[in-house]
Amino acid sequence: MLMTTTSTIEGHPVRQYLGVVTGEVIVGANIFKDLFAGIRDIVGGRSGAYESSLRDARQTALAELADEARNLGADAVIGIDLDYEVLGKEGSMLMVTASGTAVKLG
Repeated sequence: MLMTTTSTIEGHPVRQYLGVVTGEVIVGANIFKDLFAGIRDIVGGRSGAYESSLRDARQTALAELADEARNLGADAVIGIDLDYEVLGKEGSMLMVTASGTAVKLG
């Protein structure tokens, strides 16, 4: 499955647009508690544990997006956009959303 943030894929014209596809992941409050509990993990102002959790959430959202596109018979997803939103009481949850357009290529 080709996936890109651009609206075209060079050398692969879009033959058919199949619709918008999405993938969403919500990471619970423990990520934030664990972040502060594991303060020793912070090096140079960065937290490896927090970045790893964000990376996993993003990869899961993109995998869900690809699965939805595959179910529509798509060859690729173009125009992918990633959004991050804090949710819940006192911002205790993080939502990662991936969206794009499923297409068949020529």
